[in-house]
Amino acid sequence: MFAHSLIFPKTEKKSSARRSLLGAMLCIGLSIVPLIAVISITDGMIKGMTERLIGLSTGTLKAYISSGIDEVMFSDRFCKYVQGLYDEVGGITKVYPETDISALAVGENLRTGIEIRAFPSDIFKTNKAFGKYFEVLEGSLEDFSAGKKTVIIGQKIADDLKLHAGDDLKIITTKTTYKMIVPKLSVFKISTVVSSGYQELDQFWVFVPLEHAYKAFSLENAAFCAMMETDNAFGPELVRIQREARQYFGKYANVYRWDEVHASEFENFSSTKVMLIFVMFLIVLVASINISSAIIMLVMERQKEIAILKSIGASPRGITLSFLMAAMACSLGGLLIGLPLGILFSLFSNQLIGGLERLINFFTALLNGSQVRLMDPAYYLTEIPVAIPVNQIMLVIAGVLVLSVLVSYLPARKAGREKPLELLRKN
Repeated sequence: MFAHSLIFPKTEKKSSARRSLLGAMLCIGLSIVPLIAVISITDGMIKGMTERLIGLSTGTLKAYISSGIDEVMFSDRFCKYVQGLYDEVGGITKVYPETDISALAVGENLRTGIEIRAFPSDIFKTNKAFGKYFEVLEGSLEDFSAGKKTVIIGQKIADDLKLHAGDDLKIITTKTTYKMIVPKLSVFKISTVVSSGYQELDQFWVFVPLEHAYKAFSLENAAFCAMMETDNAFGPELVRIQREARQYFGKYANVYRWDEVHASEFENFSSTKVMLIFVMFLIVLVASINISSAIIMLVMERQKEIAILKSIGASPRGITLSFLMAAMACSLGGLLIGLPLGILFSLFSNQLIGGLERLINFFTALLNGSQVRLMDPAYYLTEIPVAIPVNQIMLVIAGVLVLSVLVSYLPARKAGREKPLELLRKN
């Protein structure tokens, strides 16, 4: 009852402490908004990048096969050798033979290094991740899927070399002739310009049908791989499938899980997320200190009531608990303000960032005509895949409530230990 009177006083008398409590509640609410947004957006971004790394780069498992064996000398033999995994190893749902070659792409005025990724021509139809995450910006996938001598390039290469669908792409590789390394020029027609939405991943990729790669390029420096898919990329069965795949290849290949190949990327993702959450937590901590200041002012204003209650038998623990309940109610009010706003901001983050980008570009166009991209695909995904982490939000709620108790404990404890006679003399 005393805690209720502290939070909702019956008197209409102006109270500086009550205004401080309302201000502290508002500060808690405003500090919760960026914390929830950071947790939701970083989880969505990391999930989106992880799915692209697994689906487009390595698969759930990736085998790096020795280049000196007969099974990789011809495209049909290579495909048959890799497809044997599907029959011999349980748990593998799809297998894609892949040949990687480092090369040089030549444009009208510029050149750039590229990574040729040679797959069977139906890869964009049979691989769900390719169909899901690659957005066709120019051209069509039909010629590539039909096995014609065409290539699919990423948006970054197309922009750098000023190429479009239908243009010719000149590719320079090397071969050894009479113990001399000489350049070899190959020309392919560009069928499609695509983007995965994450430029750091696909900025050097050029896709070539596997059979044409064997015909057009020297395979002396090629890397032969097998990209494998399973039902669950995070399940415990992955270690068993990896072991059996190693047994299938024997000494002729090394098989790695996706988390082993991309260990550095995920360490970077995790450290960035931890640092962002830590900074947002410091903001919440600073806002929580306002609750402590408000409780101190509330104790000073209610000294007469404290003295009367203690003189009729109220315990120090009960007085302390009353002020702690007032502090928790303040933080709970802040959570009721901040949580819905943070979730709404997260859900509509793409629209908000798009609107802000258009507003900035409107003013910059008036000044110098330059355009600004807030979600630059060179560093981020072009669209934020928001994920609301319920478990982490529950931890935030519990953490804020506990934090409000900790910062308010000392002034609340001091109020409970006040001597009634001294308080009555003062008042």
